[in-house]
Amino acid sequence: MKIATFNINGIRARAEALPSWLDAARPDVVLLQEIKSPDDAFPRAPFEDRGYTVETHGQKGFNGVAILSRLPLMDVTRGLPGDQTDEQARWIEATVTGQAAIRLCGLYLPNGNPAPGPKYDYKLSWMARLRDRAAALLATEMAVVMAGDYNVIPDPADAARPEAWSDDALFLPESRAAFRRILNLGYSDALRLCHPGPGHYSFWDYQAGAWPKNHGIRIDHLLVSPQAADLVTGAGIDKAVRDGDKPSDHVPVWITLDA
Repeated sequence: MKIATFNINGIRARAEALPSWLDAARPDVVLLQEIKSPDDAFPRAPFEDRGYTVETHGQKGFNGVAILSRLPLMDVTRGLPGDQTDEQARWIEATVTGQAAIRLCGLYLPNGNPAPGPKYDYKLSWMARLRDRAAALLATEMAVVMAGDYNVIPDPADAARPEAWSDDALFLPESRAAFRRILNLGYSDALRLCHPGPGHYSFWDYQAGAWPKNHGIRIDHLLVSPQAADLVTGAGIDKAVRDGDKPSDHVPVWITLDA
């Protein structure tokens, strides 16, 4: 089973790039972020024609997450528990069934800039709720994959120029500590299980020549529970997508599971 996460930065803007990547990479499941579309306006046909079931949790103009799956999906839920007043579309869950059942969580974690400030407070509060949900999922003893744009650079090795991010909400000590608290529950960073060294990036800003200079950062992660970690057989980043026509500033990150 191949599971990918991809912040597409607008489903309409990636109307050609996303289907092209799907045809080449053929993932079984894709967790999308920043679809920037309400549910009823999401263009389902190009994906359903390719055999994908489409589940969305959308929002007009910004945010929004979705699941595309070639495999059956069950028990789809939307919204991160813990704050009924939070109207931002950043979380979707479903169980995908192959030879084994996997609980999938697609997330778009708040950016948090400028920090300090209300947006950073929201980011840290959201991450505290994420930790609570991650702990509850562990208690089910299911194989769990929590994948998406975490907007966190976990370590200096995850940035080509870490000094350039020292005051950014993505790299502040509080953000990195909140990320570690989730890992410390018992989750593993699936890409790091397969590729422990530096130089693996999933985002290059549109500004300042970041892409041609390879000034990237790794902020798109797939965290796996112990039950899912035992199934991981490979992981990778489809970096070449960033060099395509009208690319997102993110690229797909994927894992394969013996499931």
